[in-house]
Amino acid sequence: QVQLVESGGGLVQAGDSLRLSCVASGRTLRTYAMGWFRQAPGKEREFVAAISRTSVNTYYADSTRGRFTISRDNARNTVYLQMNSLKPDDTGVYRCAASSVEGTMKTEEYDYWGQGAQVTVSS
Repeated sequence: QVQLVESGGGLVQAGDSLRLSCVASGRTLRTYAMGWFRQAPGKEREFVAAISRTSVNTYYADSTRGRFTISRDNARNTVYLQMNSLKPDDTGVYRCAASSVEGTMKTEEYDYWGQGAQVTVSS
């Protein structure tokens, strides 16, 4: 069992940056591949980024590649999402999730989810 708690969301202007953090408790984070997802009002949840257990591999959605960076610190049981050049379309609730499957973008393959952090980007 893993509990995940996100932080770092907020209201920013287009072009600004934010860094989200996801702290895990319970089982050690290095056991899992990790991902970030987001959901905007009225839209389905969508994949944002994922990272392998040892940080060797990272994966991004086309809409976030080149602007977002996912990283992890297993010693701190924490996963990060650095978001640069934010756009209004990036607005949504961002949730981190843990999976036993490396590199997956499928929500159904993630076993544990955080409650989410709101990110709002104004134009």
